[in-house]
Amino acid sequence: MAQQEDVFKKIVSHSKEYGFVFPSSEIYDGLGAVYDYGQLGVELKNNIKQYWWQSMVLLNDNIVGLDSAVFMHPTVWKASGHVDAFNDPLIDNRDSKKRYRADVLIEDQIQKYEDKAQKEVDKARKRFGESFDETLFRQTNPRVLGHMEKRDALEMRYKKAMEANDLAEIRQIIVDEEIVCPISGTRNWTDVRQFNLMFKTEMGSTADGAMTVYLRPETAQGIFVNYLNVQKTGRMKVPFGIAQIGKAFRNEIVARQFIFRMREFEQMEMQYFVKPGTEIEWFNYWKAQRMKWHQALGFGTENYRFHDHEKLAHYANAATDIEFRMPFGFKEVEGIHSRTDFDLRQHEKYSGKSIKYFDPETNESYTPYDIETSIGVDRMFLTVMCHSFEEQTLEGGDTRTVLHLPAPLAPIKLAVLPLVKKDGLPEKAREIVNNLKFHFNTKYDEKDSIGKRYRRQDAIGTPYCVTVDHDTLQDNQVTLRDRDTMEQRRVPISELQHLLEERVSLTSLLKKLV
Repeated sequence: MAQQEDVFKKIVSHSKEYGFVFPSSEIYDGLGAVYDYGQLGVELKNNIKQYWWQSMVLLNDNIVGLDSAVFMHPTVWKASGHVDAFNDPLIDNRDSKKRYRADVLIEDQIQKYEDKAQKEVDKARKRFGESFDETLFRQTNPRVLGHMEKRDALEMRYKKAMEANDLAEIRQIIVDEEIVCPISGTRNWTDVRQFNLMFKTEMGSTADGAMTVYLRPETAQGIFVNYLNVQKTGRMKVPFGIAQIGKAFRNEIVARQFIFRMREFEQMEMQYFVKPGTEIEWFNYWKAQRMKWHQALGFGTENYRFHDHEKLAHYANAATDIEFRMPFGFKEVEGIHSRTDFDLRQHEKYSGKSIKYFDPETNESYTPYDIETSIGVDRMFLTVMCHSFEEQTLEGGDTRTVLHLPAPLAPIKLAVLPLVKKDGLPEKAREIVNNLKFHFNTKYDEKDSIGKRYRRQDAIGTPYCVTVDHDTLQDNQVTLRDRDTMEQRRVPISELQHLLEERVSLTSLLKKLV
């Protein structure tokens, strides 16, 4: 675990050093859990968004896009339940004056019992080698059984308290488990209280009587209140979907793990409206489709898993998460939920307006059910960075840091490098860049030795480099270098576009989905 934490620290450092992600307002000592995407980060982020957008809107003739406003009428959030129920349980340590999410403290304690059991398993595996039977060991070893028994008892007690919204019991669990403040090391805790995560602001001047409005905590409601506008103007028939990419804001008290949990983040959501009674069939369809989308990136099926929800939100009748193996464990990257007709019914109730769908085939009006797929752009960005980062030791003892980014997502697809800065080589290199930059992101680089330039391009994930040398001026061929294999081969300049375009375009990824 410690080794994985070190890897994660290196990824955070690498992201800043090479212009992927910067702490926001860093010259003013930063702003907690807010980040800016640098010149390479914004390119990678845009490519991720394009991959998602095209997989939804380009490949599905019954899914269209939307871009709704961040500000919405405040009653929207009353109808959705966010005003009354979008809360986190908070607790303060009186000695350190630090504030924590009570549920996170308890979940960390549950994880500690799992880690203790895993430690026993790892020790036994080391001792018994290839003959080790982990399943049998977990079922029979008294220490493992003891840790798992404590874990299960704590989880059951915690779930019961959370479901009942019993804040006194949540505090009592923290006391009984002897959970200490990581800063002060003491157990001097306040009572637990609820804290609403929505950012508030005011619209209009004070003289006119300002209205309290919220920065949206999710993008889905913008789709729900517009679904009938889209359906009618686009003459959409159920089933149909509406896709949206946009910013959302949550006043997270415990924001951590770099860009994994932030206060300002971006979501890619698609709401798929279906006939009541068909929702589980469509839920299973989108569950499979979304996993396919992730696995098309080639990060290994073993690094993904579904986490089906046992405890469902009040509006859902089925829910699952797609989790990815981060350096800090399996974490949720995307959620797929069958939200029933809850949201549309609530908006109908609070607005007093009918937003039912009229089905021309059956000549009936009904409120559609909804399947939601929701993925965090920033979490997806982190997934890509975590999987791609590698420190390699090469033959001869040399080392290099390389980002094995999927070529269609890489910020720069091709770097063109003149061997030396004279003899007409820079001019030839610029000519190649000018011809190819209309087809994919191509950059010119002449600073430092050719070896250092290769290393720099490896570190930012550029899949291909082209070197222009003196022979190029005679035979119109260049040396094409592959980032991952470091293999080099001579190719005609006239074939570069054809050779690379299919490999670096989003088309190569999208073809895996149909």
